[in-house]
Amino acid sequence: MSFDNAYEALGESADDTHWAFGTGFDDPLSGMDTTVPSGVDGAELAAYCLMLGDDALIMSHRLQEWCTAAPELEDEVAIANIALDLLGQARFLLARAGKADGSGRDEDALAYFRGATEFRNVHLAETGGGHFGHLIARLLVFSTWRLALFQRILSSVDPVLAAIAAKGVKELTYHRDYAAQWMVRLGDGTELSHERMQEGLDATWPLVGELFLAHPAELSVGVDPAELRAEFDGVLAQVFSAAKLEWPSVNERQELLGRDGSHTEALESLLEELQSVARAHPDATW
Repeated sequence: MSFDNAYEALGESADDTHWAFGTGFDDPLSGMDTTVPSGVDGAELAAYCLMLGDDALIMSHRLQEWCTAAPELEDEVAIANIALDLLGQARFLLARAGKADGSGRDEDALAYFRGATEFRNVHLAETGGGHFGHLIARLLVFSTWRLALFQRILSSVDPVLAAIAAKGVKELTYHRDYAAQWMVRLGDGTELSHERMQEGLDATWPLVGELFLAHPAELSVGVDPAELRAEFDGVLAQVFSAAKLEWPSVNERQELLGRDGSHTEALESLLEELQSVARAHPDATW
């Protein structure tokens, strides 16, 4: 099937009910022209897509850990849907990375058969644990940052990446609003809920600095993350004010770690779970 443009292809419903390794997903970029645009370095484009795809894949896994643990049934569904949105973004971005670098690796190869040091996600995505206030703080920071980023990727020289961003902007707008509403509800709630929300925010804040440090691949084919900081701060300032929360006073870590393959033990244990079936049965189909 062919499409007039990349966005139309991404918007086409594949009616795909598969959900796990070994069930034979179709190529998410099927029907699209995945030729690397003239003047664009395919290896750098692949590296950039890998960063964005890994952010989404790992954050998605962290969110799904909250299924059966959220405070209300409605939020079980909401958090699961946000995780699925990010998983969909990861599929597109990892597939684009495999096409751009000419390696032929598909989304499964990149998701299931790389070690922790080969992943390029920011530390914020891999951090888990804590109470619901921690989750909401991480989700608000992540979605606010990623939405600002995707809004700028809409003008990417690569039409495939621009199309992925166009689809993602709609999803991320909901993710950000969902997290903001919960932050206000908890921050401007009871004394205990306010305390827990401030705790979550303070614990998350050291991870914020890395989001705005540029990797060479970002400067070459993507968006300089430093350009996002003013918008990010402006959005969060509005939410904190409505939630009656204090701006965190803890220091931000000014280190580019995850983008260079340096990760915490938390990622290693996450990948052991995420990749266990694929590594035990690499040729499985069912």
